[in-house]
Amino acid sequence: MKKQTKRAVNASLAASLVIVLAAGCSSKEESTPSPAASTSPGASAAPAFQYTGAAPVTNNGGSLSILATNAWSNNVDLNKASIVQELVKRTGVNVKWELLSPGTYNDAISPRLAAGKDLPDIIYTLDPDQNMKNIQGGLFKPLNEYLDKSGVNLKKLFEKYPELKASLTTPDGKIYYVPQLAVTKNYQPLFMINTRWLEKLQLKEPTTLDEFTEVLRKFKSSDPNGNGKQDEIPMSMESKMVTQAFGPSFGLDLANNYYADKNGKVHYSYYEPAYKEYLAYLNGLYKEGLLEADFASTTADQVTSKISQNLTGITYNFSYHSSMVYSKLFKDYDPNVPLIKGIAPLKGPHGDQFYVGRNPITGIFGISKNAKDPELAFRFLDYASSEEAKELYAWGIKGDTYDVVNGKKEYTEKGKDNDYIQKSGINPVNLPIEQSVEAVDTLVAPWHAKIDKDMEKYIKAPFPFVYALSSEASTESTIMPDITTYVNEMHIKFITGSESLDKFDSYIKALKGMGIEDVIKGKQAQYDRYVAASKK
Repeated sequence: MKKQTKRAVNASLAASLVIVLAAGCSSKEESTPSPAASTSPGASAAPAFQYTGAAPVTNNGGSLSILATNAWSNNVDLNKASIVQELVKRTGVNVKWELLSPGTYNDAISPRLAAGKDLPDIIYTLDPDQNMKNIQGGLFKPLNEYLDKSGVNLKKLFEKYPELKASLTTPDGKIYYVPQLAVTKNYQPLFMINTRWLEKLQLKEPTTLDEFTEVLRKFKSSDPNGNGKQDEIPMSMESKMVTQAFGPSFGLDLANNYYADKNGKVHYSYYEPAYKEYLAYLNGLYKEGLLEADFASTTADQVTSKISQNLTGITYNFSYHSSMVYSKLFKDYDPNVPLIKGIAPLKGPHGDQFYVGRNPITGIFGISKNAKDPELAFRFLDYASSEEAKELYAWGIKGDTYDVVNGKKEYTEKGKDNDYIQKSGINPVNLPIEQSVEAVDTLVAPWHAKIDKDMEKYIKAPFPFVYALSSEASTESTIMPDITTYVNEMHIKFITGSESLDKFDSYIKALKGMGIEDVIKGKQAQYDRYVAASKK
């Protein structure tokens, strides 16, 4: 239950929502822009450039150095991806990329940020800098001046999503970062079930925890894969997904730690009475063999392998996997008929029934203090946040990955080839991408797109990202590391039964003694500021 990995996972998912193992190595390569206009000796000077929000962003060339993540797939190099190259070509800027493996990105750039020397013009980070360490260290320039002058597309973005501007505004009213986004309720993580197993056992889709438990029991004992063996694993999911999957049935957001109730009161999910109910339920599944014995270490690859062998009937992951990954593992899969399909969230003992959505900010871009031309860097990021750029990210290049048929965009056969479109750089994580629901709807099976629309009503926004004051940041950084370690250890112990739930009151007392209520007070103040800023 390593909640700290959540941001990195989210960063790998935008419109395409493809999840693959983080791998690869760093690389550098220059993109070649369109030739810039030049002025020969004695000729009249070119008129002053007026940026309109569209490409190009300069009329006299210029260079930028950008540090960001490479693709999550180790066979994709965004330095060479046609979509990235096309974006850079349109801007008229010469970009020198330094792209590092996302799996080790934070560890790789932390020493450089700490040193604060020889920084590139633009830096992407997976950590949203909630405690403002990088801001207070003077590593990034405030963007307010550039927003007022050249923020054509970013102004539109903040007008469309005022809560986004509220999150990115520091307590003193400044904005330092350009966001990478996932702002929709679509294609979120959810439970997925093997419909063939349900049909064979004449079972209905479960809608409550009790019904879900009964389905797991039947899957375990009734040979739904039909091989004459009792080898079924009723449910398998990646370890970090367990809290996200089951917490909501008890009204908790365990994946993001905190939540605000309908009265605006902030809670730490692992410090609530309902958390004991959650633990008791999972402990019951564990005792019956309905939750895998190695649930705390199960990997995404292991889950995929079990599904491919028809050994497991239920999982939990990003919805994209439903028709684009898991169903395709079956050779006789008919894209017109649901196979591994998403289901509604499970209603819990107190009527809670929702899925927790993703934080809309999946990464941030800052203009470093060393930027030689910060205004050019800002215009590049502003154009990279435009609707024109987002269309490029989501669809690729016309005539290659998509065409327009009867006035509507449609992926070509190349565009439907997941390997080809990934190598083209679809939704490149080194740029300010935003999820395109239209593009994903076109790519997935029709039944999958319909289910996604049905799921929208169940998606609940997570606790918002808010900058912490120095006093709040100091309290949290002092207290939370020990609390997180303790909570993670006890989570596994309570579920496996190595620690009796009779000790839950002692666990709560320990958290109080470690200072969790001081942290909650800080989170309450942050949430109150966010609400106030959202109303401006």
